[in-house]
Amino acid sequence: MAVGLSAAIIPKPFRSFPSSRHAPRPTLIFHPLLTTTCGARRKKSFAVSFVVEKEQKRSGPPPQIVEQGSGDVSDRQILIPARVSEKLARKRSERFTYLVAAVMSSFGITSMSVMAVYYRFWWQMEGGAVPLAEMLGTFTLSVGAAVGMEFWARWAHRALWHASLWHMHESHHRPREGAFELNDVFAIINAVPAIALLSYGFFNKGLVPGLCFGAGLGITVFGMAYMFVHDGLVHKRFPVGPIADVPYFRKVAAAHQLHHSEKFNGVPYGLFLGPKELEDVGGLEELEKEINRRIKSSKGS
Repeated sequence: MAVGLSAAIIPKPFRSFPSSRHAPRPTLIFHPLLTTTCGARRKKSFAVSFVVEKEQKRSGPPPQIVEQGSGDVSDRQILIPARVSEKLARKRSERFTYLVAAVMSSFGITSMSVMAVYYRFWWQMEGGAVPLAEMLGTFTLSVGAAVGMEFWARWAHRALWHASLWHMHESHHRPREGAFELNDVFAIINAVPAIALLSYGFFNKGLVPGLCFGAGLGITVFGMAYMFVHDGLVHKRFPVGPIADVPYFRKVAAAHQLHHSEKFNGVPYGLFLGPKELEDVGGLEELEKEINRRIKSSKGS
């Protein structure tokens, strides 16, 4: 309901009017039904009128607004689905791009690792003697490097990525635009020492080269596992199949999701031992809630 207020002050010379219904009457109006007549004689009189108008209720907005509004609504109805479909198509393209990269790198690295291990020991045993110490050292360093990378990644995550290297790692804590992010550079950085150790151990004989070969192999295995669990299972950058049904990996995914929520000041910073980190800070209850939330979300999708 619109209210209009109008005021007019009109100077007039004094004139005596006979009592007639046609004579003009100065009025002071405060309400459409209330009228006060001022008939006092003065040299000059002022007619002051205040008119309060109530706009009648209308059944709808003005026609031009209706047309414009309906046009806007129809435009929005067209634009919103178009934007949503475009966003979904872009997401599908990004997931497919990263899936191709993950599959190619996984099969490529796996096949090269298997061939390197086979040919290395085949070359070592050309003289007929089995290098047991070298083989044991290679196997031990493979497992040790894979486990040790978890502790290295946890320390680097807390002391470097969330500190001096935050300008790079920050891309991982923001909504990603595109198939890749600046944080992926860390995977390449970790691959450099692995390639160097594998190369040195592959082309040389002896215990030390065998240890180096095992260390490079362990770093490689950890990198592949990290990619499938962290990038695939946790952040859904590509489908991981039956890995999502492994109970412990569900705990790992939920724990890392709590890292992104920062409910425990960033803990856990590790990945595969993330549930243990949460247990140390009393976050098991929140971990169970996050696991149940992810299970419901996966069933809903």
